[in-house]
Amino acid sequence: VQLVESGGGSVQAGGSLRLSCEASAYVSDTNYVGWIRQAPGKERERVAHIYRPSGNSYTADSGKGRFTISQNNAKNTIYLQMDSLKPEDTAMYYCMAGRWLDEWKYWGQGTQVTVSS
Repeated sequence: VQLVESGGGSVQAGGSLRLSCEASAYVSDTNYVGWIRQAPGKERERVAHIYRPSGNSYTADSGKGRFTISQNNAKNTIYLQMDSLKPEDTAMYYCMAGRWLDEWKYWGQGTQVTVSS
């Protein structure tokens, strides 16, 4: 299974971006899909995840009220809508998938998000 992210870029604080993660296939090993970000010098953080069979999702406190994870099953694509972006959201964002939460088997190449103040 291949995951391909897109949608990153540079925006000013308060702006929005929508990240996309397109999977080449939907198998049980991709039941969980998460968006994980990594900023230089910071811990890796799972900002949101979705359980694809039910659509149940979770957003970390850092993104609550600003980030929304969703899926389009017909397109086999997971989205991360990010609004009211802050400079501290600057990071490389990775899409990861696995059968169990935090046991990621597949991950994409990452997409850079840069938020300027």
